[in-house]
Amino acid sequence: MSMSISQEPAPALQATPAVAPGRQIVDPERLVALLSHQVALDREQITRLETENQRLEEQVERLKARNEELARAAKRQAAPFSRTDGSAKEQQPRTPARRAGRKPGEAYGTKAHRPQPEHIDRIVEVALPEQCPQCEGSQIELERVAHQYQSELPPMCPELTRYDLSIGHCRECGVRVQPRHPEQTSDALGAAASQIGPRAVALAALMNKQLGASPGRVAEMFNQLGLEITPGGVSQAIARAGRRLEPTYEALIEGVAQSPAVAADETGWRVGGRKAWLWDFVGEDVTVYRIAPSRGFEVAAGVLGEGFRGVLERDGWAPYRRFSEATHQSCLAHLLRRCRELLAEAVAGGARIPHAVRRLLRSALALREERDSGTLGSEEFTTRRGGLDEEVERLLARRPKVEANRRLLKHLGRERGALFTFLDVAGVAATNWRAEQGLRPGVINRKSWGGNLTQRGARTQQVITSVLRSASQQRRDPLALLADLLRNPAPSVADLVIPGQAQALATARAP
Repeated sequence: MSMSISQEPAPALQATPAVAPGRQIVDPERLVALLSHQVALDREQITRLETENQRLEEQVERLKARNEELARAAKRQAAPFSRTDGSAKEQQPRTPARRAGRKPGEAYGTKAHRPQPEHIDRIVEVALPEQCPQCEGSQIELERVAHQYQSELPPMCPELTRYDLSIGHCRECGVRVQPRHPEQTSDALGAAASQIGPRAVALAALMNKQLGASPGRVAEMFNQLGLEITPGGVSQAIARAGRRLEPTYEALIEGVAQSPAVAADETGWRVGGRKAWLWDFVGEDVTVYRIAPSRGFEVAAGVLGEGFRGVLERDGWAPYRRFSEATHQSCLAHLLRRCRELLAEAVAGGARIPHAVRRLLRSALALREERDSGTLGSEEFTTRRGGLDEEVERLLARRPKVEANRRLLKHLGRERGALFTFLDVAGVAATNWRAEQGLRPGVINRKSWGGNLTQRGARTQQVITSVLRSASQQRRDPLALLADLLRNPAPSVADLVIPGQAQALATARAP
């Protein structure tokens, strides 16, 4: 930016009478005045340039912040429908970058097909036609019998059951006695005597909480199957199921806290239209979800306990570092992505630090692969493992000029003790991918219906999804598991393998 600085004309110098031919003596007072005036003009110009420079620096910082905000927004989940720029023109369909489907040749991958069923329920004989479909001739000779298989759902029809309860009273104490069949889910009679069964409730909970179908969609599907129910009825049935699963949820919290390694993460949520957070904690074949208005340490400590001593696989979110007694593993995928973003915007020498950090992290991952494949001796592994720590120290000793690189090294310094835990402790992952995978069903729900309307609904959400996810981790049928819990007369703990539970039972039974 060019600036025109107006300068006042300097006072003219008046020469004193000549004392010698060809020489003039300048008046000292005039010279001082001239120089003082010039200095004042220079100072004014410097002040203006400093003010302009400060304004431009502030503008650069604002643009940098805006650029980072846009970059973060681009990484977030896209809206369910793309929007135009507001113009009336219809968007043109995009041309695919490459042909859809698998790559031809050797890169095609495994050629899979639907296997033949082992059990056949019905055989249908399909005879040759009496006439040839081509020439209408009647001489058709049988060559062979081929087989085709079809897996079909049976006709959907709800099974209606009436329980004839023999109600009486005790002659000795006069108390009313009402029996209960093992298949019943409630003792309600009268206006509440007509209910939907446990398998239907379990299916509704699965569709709503895991597959993201709204209560209205669930009710519509049930009505198509002949089971009449309203969206409100679906919501009430799911809420009752959530209350039945409360003991299992509390047991899962204890199980996660007893797990040797836990992966934790969080994502945005809504409760009653207000901002909240959906947390997940993935332990040893168990998962716990928690919906809370905070993203702070107290939420994680409420699940794991402040004195958690296992390995915590997490990202760089600062509250996780407050678990002082835990062993930490920082997510290397987040650090690698950060390096990639810095390299995309780096200029000249500004790429050296991100390149060096990326090389360091990739070397650690390659060392793990060589160790797990059995091609690396223990002595060489120990040497190269120590070299990684030395490289971290060399990186932290550097003093980059680019602010983004300084922030990267500052973060690396905070995480230096949590970078290579996966190389030292067996069974620890280098990333928090388990927690990110656990959040995916919640993200689907968030896209479908945004969150929960009430705190009670949020409680039901976290309880049911925790049980469903844990059942899937242990390869258990979630529908059968939920149906059995709903049939129990009193709330009970599900038949799941929960860390620490077997030890607690053995301790309780010990004399």
